[in-house]
Amino acid sequence: NINLRVRMVDCVGYAVQGALGYTDEDGPRMVLTPWFDEPIPFEEAAEIGTQKVIADHSTIGLVVTTDGTITDLPRSAYVDAEQRVVEELQKLGKPYLVLLNSTDPFSPETMELRAELEEKYQAAVVPIDAAKLNQTDIHGILREILYEFPVKEVSVNLPAWVDVLESKHWLRRKLEDAVQQGVTKVKRLREIDYLIDALSECDAVSEVVLETMELGSGLARIAVSAPDYLFWEILSEAAKTEIRGREVLLTLMKDYAEAKREYDKVKDAVRDSRNIGYGIVPPSLDDMELEEPEIIRQGNRFGVRLRASAPAYHMIRVDVESEVAPIIGTERQSEELVQYLLDEFEANPEKLWDTNIFGKSLHNLVREGIQNKLFRMPDNAQEKLRETLQKIVNEGSGGLIAIIL
Repeated sequence: NINLRVRMVDCVGYAVQGALGYTDEDGPRMVLTPWFDEPIPFEEAAEIGTQKVIADHSTIGLVVTTDGTITDLPRSAYVDAEQRVVEELQKLGKPYLVLLNSTDPFSPETMELRAELEEKYQAAVVPIDAAKLNQTDIHGILREILYEFPVKEVSVNLPAWVDVLESKHWLRRKLEDAVQQGVTKVKRLREIDYLIDALSECDAVSEVVLETMELGSGLARIAVSAPDYLFWEILSEAAKTEIRGREVLLTLMKDYAEAKREYDKVKDAVRDSRNIGYGIVPPSLDDMELEEPEIIRQGNRFGVRLRASAPAYHMIRVDVESEVAPIIGTERQSEELVQYLLDEFEANPEKLWDTNIFGKSLHNLVREGIQNKLFRMPDNAQEKLRETLQKIVNEGSGGLIAIIL
């Protein structure tokens, strides 16, 4: 059920060639109008009234023209007046519809003329037989003109999993570019199909659905679906491992969930070790081991000793240094190598690490130097360091003297 208020304003329109009634035996027919004190020619009054209706008193326009079958006037007699009315409506930007009045609205000739007018005016043209209009025809005309209203907002809903991708991700950019290219052609609600077609042509889109179109407010909502294979491809890309199928995803999620639970225990310590050089992972309640209560005696007094132990993890940041100092020959050769490395660093710092020296890249040489130092600390020194730290924590000693041999 729809309630609306409609005001129909009929106007004489512009004169067509060969029409009668604009002149009499004394010349131009003079009429009184609300706009002038003196009579003016009927043709001029008709044009002024039509212009005022179009500009000041209407929201939408129905341009009624004909193919020349309703009177003894040919089609060519109507063209100039028809074009003037359409140009004024286009200039004002008001929605309008062209009604092509014909005694045979569905004949091939009428349909051909309809196509010509739609191409010429870039507007919808509806063939009708005005003498035989019924309620269904009127509903169709009103529905068609609603599609001529301007688009106020177009909402394109991408798949939810696409929305969580980074703004620079190739798939998200591809879909958003397709939306932007399609939207540039959409000015009227009727042209929403251009956007739907543009999105459908994108190979990253499997389905485009027009969910809603609110003709009264100029709003349209479109839902876009992506092929299933793209979901698995992007998921594999994000996880850096191939995921094909729900069973693989479930297994991987279980592993990731377990890994996340473990990482959550140490993430604060990792952060602290990076920022301040030292981080501690406190023990959890599950890690604690309780010993049997023990009765103790102090003189005539007795008590109970309760002991508990739990592992705590101490993370220490150690800045490992590595140095590459190749002996290549003369001082001149060394200067040339230094200049070459400086030029490479200025042009592309990352490419510098790929520089080949003695059959190995700088990156590999530095990495090998760091690896050698990491495993240089003997096992007994590691154990002594652990025991020392344990004594400091448990016995509360605040001082530490280290002698490195």
